[in-house]
Amino acid sequence: MTVMNEYEIKKEICEIGKRIYNRGMVAANDGNISVKISEHEILCTPTGVSKGFMTPEMICKVDENGKVLEQHGPYKPSSEIKMHLRVYKRRPDVMSVVHAHPMYATSFAIAGQALTQPIMPEAVISLGCVPLAKYGRPSTEEIPDSIEEFLPYFDAVLLAQHGALSWSNSLINAYYKMESVEFYAQLLYQSRMLGGPKEFTPEQVEDLYEIRRRFGMPGKHPANVCIRAKEGKPSCHSCGGTSGSCGGNCHSASGDDKALVDEITKRVMEALKK
Repeated sequence: MTVMNEYEIKKEICEIGKRIYNRGMVAANDGNISVKISEHEILCTPTGVSKGFMTPEMICKVDENGKVLEQHGPYKPSSEIKMHLRVYKRRPDVMSVVHAHPMYATSFAIAGQALTQPIMPEAVISLGCVPLAKYGRPSTEEIPDSIEEFLPYFDAVLLAQHGALSWSNSLINAYYKMESVEFYAQLLYQSRMLGGPKEFTPEQVEDLYEIRRRFGMPGKHPANVCIRAKEGKPSCHSCGGTSGSCGGNCHSASGDDKALVDEITKRVMEALKK
């Protein structure tokens, strides 16, 4: 996986925990972080501990089913580990997951609004858009179930009434995704206060998507896995949202189109597994 040993990875988890705490992305004992260190081993933050005050000895280890492999003293794995495990199960390319409650992104999640407006090149290229998963009760399978439909297509999601979740091929990249989500949300909020953002045209969005393709950036993104793109049409910017060129219908078609979409989705999923 990496030249880092297990203890160094635990130290890195603690460092990222301090970063999200110091940036105000979590309060008190909120949030959780995990890193996949082997096919059957995952390091994760403990429950009931502030992310800003963790030490490596507090970090726990579980297997892919959530069974505890290692814990020290009173420190038990986060009760939210279930959603992390679902990400790892559905996305073999993912090596780390970060969950936090960043102020602006969580405000959008509480308001029931996905982040779908194309307003900034970096956000369009890095995130595409950030869909909104329906509400699920914490510590239950409802949250993993709510995010599952988005896992093949995105690298970050808002959790209704809850917060945000991001994932990537390394811990630092998963953290950067969370930073990007929050920055995007803050820009969108503040631009609305100034009369509303000026969105990119569909042609400009497609141009930015082509830049991403040329960069060969890892992860899942509408530029690469949007069903419209698979059909040879321009990628849409809001496959998981409620507005945009697809109206959020890429994953929720009905009527005569449903069989076609189902078949395309099947092919896309098969391609993603290779």
